Amino acid sequence: MAAALLANVLYSTGFVLEKRALGALPEVSVRRPARLLRLVLGSPLWIAGSVALAAGFGAQLLVYRTLPIAAAQGIFVSGLVLLVLLSSRLLGERTSGRERYALAAILAALLMVVLSLDESADTVGRDAPYPLVLLVCVPSLAAGVWLYRSAERGAGHRHRLPTTGVEYGVAVGLLYGVSSLAIKGVSGYLDTDLTADGVGAAVTGVLRSPYPYLLLFTGAFGLVMSQAALQRCRASLIVPVCTTVTCLYTVVLGTPAFGEALPADPLRLGLRIAGTCLAVTVLLTMPKHDSAPPPPIGAKELTPP
Repeated sequence: MAAALLANVLYSTGFVLEKRALGALPEVSVRRPARLLRLVLGSPLWIAGSVALAAGFGAQLLVYRTLPIAAAQGIFVSGLVLLVLLSSRLLGERTSGRERYALAAILAALLMVVLSLDESADTVGRDAPYPLVLLVCVPSLAAGVWLYRSAERGAGHRHRLPTTGVEYGVAVGLLYGVSSLAIKGVSGYLDTDLTADGVGAAVTGVLRSPYPYLLLFTGAFGLVMSQAALQRCRASLIVPVCTTVTCLYTVVLGTPAFGEALPADPLRLGLRIAGTCLAVTVLLTMPKHDSAPPPPIGAKELTPP
């Protein structure tokens, strides 16, 4: 529990620091990844944010060793409240009433998931069949990249209202969902003795699995895609959407893949299904565009001839 709460603080702090750093940089684009990396690596504030996120991944490894996937994700997403507060205080972002209701509904949905847990009956999965992992992850990666490119094409249209970032958040959330499953897989190799033979066997097992290579892919593409999206959109919206998609993806697909059975009790099973459906419904009904910015004070109103 302590590691999960620490991960929440690190993730929220990291995203806010990166967003603040990106606001002072020239516009970045996924089409020029080398330039993007050069710009962000030259910002000490962005580096501080990325270090916080990396530490959050380390804390996530510890959580997955002791908690079922559904419980871990429920705690992780509770950090959305801290993220929204930091975005308001440090970035000056304001959320609309509809968005605040949506965030409250997401937290209620995830509370249902947490209440569906039974510590005495829930088991912690250690590994999943590699073909099943690839069958789940590869199409998800392709879908995430396709959705992001589709959002990019739509954002390039003239006269289109500014996007809230929902599409970007869903696309990056799919990549981070795969990354979360890979972290879960790596965590299964950490239960080993500290002798040279034990550590060597664990490292060999990890390298023979698909997990480090999935992490490498999601790390490279997720870095470029998330930074470009974070610069264009409000962190107080894109990060909650991304986090929710990651949570749902990891719980829905990771639970059966790693052999963590669904609750046998009808009430707990109903809470878990209802919470998942509520979160998906909220995502589908969230606004896709920000309202058009008001005209500058004192500007003359143009009327057609």
